[in-house]
Amino acid sequence: MVSLNREDEASGPVVSGFAGNAFRVADRIVPGGLWLTPDDAKDWDAPSVEALEASSLAGLLAISPPPEFLLLGTGDMLKRPPAKFVAALEAQEIGVEAMDSRAAARAWGLLRGEERWIVAALMPLG
Repeated sequence: MVSLNREDEASGPVVSGFAGNAFRVADRIVPGGLWLTPDDAKDWDAPSVEALEASSLAGLLAISPPPEFLLLGTGDMLKRPPAKFVAALEAQEIGVEAMDSRAAARAWGLLRGEERWIVAALMPLG
């Protein structure tokens, strides 16, 4: 298992490491996709990057107030999300930052340590 060390601790759920192809959040291992909000972490049955639609993330984006942006982890490597998906989120004034899921998990902890009001959708690692 790989642990993530941070000087600033984020409030709310944090990915504390990886166990093989799974995320470690608090005391549980999440083998599939993962949704993160400032208050919660939920398992996510993620579609492929190519199949992403704004409706795929409706439950995640419904937090109040709306998130500043979405950290999108696209799995083992960076894949560009569909332009239609990005445009739909930007129309809701929610930016999209795509990166591989491990990088997104690390960025989540750093940005939440700064108390940024964001959400993350992390696709499975393997």
